[in-house]
Amino acid sequence: MSDVPVVLFLCTHNAGRSLAARVLLEHYARGRIEVVSGGSEPGDALNPAVVAILTEQGLDTSREFPKSITDETALAADVIVTMGCGDACPVYPGKRYLDWELEDPAGKSIDEVRPIVDEIDRRVRDLLAELSETVR
Repeated sequence: MSDVPVVLFLCTHNAGRSLAARVLLEHYARGRIEVVSGGSEPGDALNPAVVAILTEQGLDTSREFPKSITDETALAADVIVTMGCGDACPVYPGKRYLDWELEDPAGKSIDEVRPIVDEIDRRVRDLLAELSETVR
């Protein structure tokens, strides 16, 4: 692992779960971790409920957009976190994978999405604590 570990969050559309995870980890890590995200089939727009919840928390999503996963991005990652893309997410040998089974926020109201983002927040904090131990 390099001095600054790289975490890649993957989901199908890169519009909700991986967006929330990327924005939250980047916020908490404050430059100690490089955070990227992508999707196996990127959506056309960000999930509005996820964006609203992150905005309520004072987090900026204005520069975010759904992106495709690239081999270059995945090969640079130290940890790849998949979120519900199953077999659609590519597998890169030799990479550390975490699979976070999380409900898809697509088509759900803010009240239905809030617990999903809260769970992502909890897992992101746990991952940051773990990675912070290895980067001292």
